Amino acid sequence: MKRDHYFGGIEAGGTKFNCLVASSPDDVLDQTRVPTTSPTETLQRVIDFFAPYVKAGRIGILGVGSFGPCDLTPGSSTFGFITSTPKPGWQNTDVVGPLRAALGVEVLFDTDVNAAALGEFTWGATAGLDTSLYLTVGTGIGGGLIVGGKPLHGLHHPEMGHIRIPHDLIRDPFPGACPFHADCFEGLASGPAIQQRFGRKGEALADDDPFWQLESEYIAAAVSNYILVTSPSRIVLGGGIMQRGFLLAMVRQAVVRLLAGYVDHPVIALRIDQYIVSPGLHDRSGMLGAIALASAGSREQRKSP
Repeated sequence: MKRDHYFGGIEAGGTKFNCLVASSPDDVLDQTRVPTTSPTETLQRVIDFFAPYVKAGRIGILGVGSFGPCDLTPGSSTFGFITSTPKPGWQNTDVVGPLRAALGVEVLFDTDVNAAALGEFTWGATAGLDTSLYLTVGTGIGGGLIVGGKPLHGLHHPEMGHIRIPHDLIRDPFPGACPFHADCFEGLASGPAIQQRFGRKGEALADDDPFWQLESEYIAAAVSNYILVTSPSRIVLGGGIMQRGFLLAMVRQAVVRLLAGYVDHPVIALRIDQYIVSPGLHDRSGMLGAIALASAGSREQRKSP
């Protein structure tokens, strides 16, 4: 059966699965949101959404950008699994297998942040740049690095939310919220970390709460490390916490201060507002990134003999 030009995309998050049938940001056929409950229930609802489009020949490839950690190693017995996640009930969950078995289509699988980075590279704020970084600061913290038009993979996918950053226990006695590392970046600056600190979510904090200065410094410390190690051409900061409009400017200022003139480039000194930016796709980076992942897979298939 000849397939339509559409692709299926799944942004698999810890609170919801955003499902999309589209070919680009301007050509969306359908979409839905599935709450993240148990793996069996969630994946079945996702399958039920895509099944009519597969049966009608409208999509033949799914792209999945998933929360993690994930196994992205082809040939591994647990390829396509969410592995050691702190999300209750989702440890060692096979995501790709049930989708392939039920729908009979190819499934391209990557992390949610790698997919978002690819979406921004394809249609958003980093379009056409050789190297770029997408960082999400929200329920979790993670980053995807694009190098030569593709997400960086290695021994394991990058875990940028779990780097260690300076933690002054006198200024900030909060021990950290990460169940693995306590006061890593995610353990200090994620949404759950904020909620554990204050007993309420970050959106309940006033814009002039002094905590936001600390939060901006934690984000800037991590971003400065990413700049020094990976030297991306542009950095995109997304996620729910970054929707506080004032925070981006605070992070930029702190990054310039922390780098202290060592990275001798005019974009840092003079155009930091063009270097550290908000997502061009707004809150659709992840779901459209899953479409971009599927589309890239389709192109690779056409190149194969």
